[in-house]
Amino acid sequence: MTTFNAMQAVKRQFFALRNGVIADHIRRSDNSYKIIFGLNLPQLNEIAASTGYDEQLADALWDNRSTRESMMLAPMLIDPKRMSREKAEMWITQVPNREVADILCHKLLRHTPYALELAKQMCDNDNSLVRYTVIRLLFNLLPASATVAKEMCAREVKGGDPVTTSIARQLLEELEFIGS
Repeated sequence: MTTFNAMQAVKRQFFALRNGVIADHIRRSDNSYKIIFGLNLPQLNEIAASTGYDEQLADALWDNRSTRESMMLAPMLIDPKRMSREKAEMWITQVPNREVADILCHKLLRHTPYALELAKQMCDNDNSLVRYTVIRLLFNLLPASATVAKEMCAREVKGGDPVTTSIARQLLEELEFIGS
């Protein structure tokens, strides 16, 4: 009987759930990954639920930047109460694209006790993807983040960065809708 380490077990699940049609579509629109299994968010949620919190595995998956699903699963495997602020800052600066940023914010960062302070600290970063990630985090922290979000999003819309302008407008519209 063969036994697998945690990383091998996860990769075997990726392989078992792979979807060639989705993977091909993603490859055509985003060639930043060497390996794309084509898993969707419910499948990744299922793997995360069966794996449980495992920070060492999460770190190994995050460092596996060649595989799309690895970076998407990693934030789901860390207990937000145990995620260090330093690691959160590092992961934000390493986000490769909007898809990973969205999952990182929704599944992990918004649940950390320092989320709003982290967003405030990183909102003036020079990197567009870092600012995109901060805006996504602020979305997840409404209404507590309304003041910071208004200021940051107004700057982003004015700046016209193609990575952040659309999401900044969406957040401003949401703030207007909720009356903040």
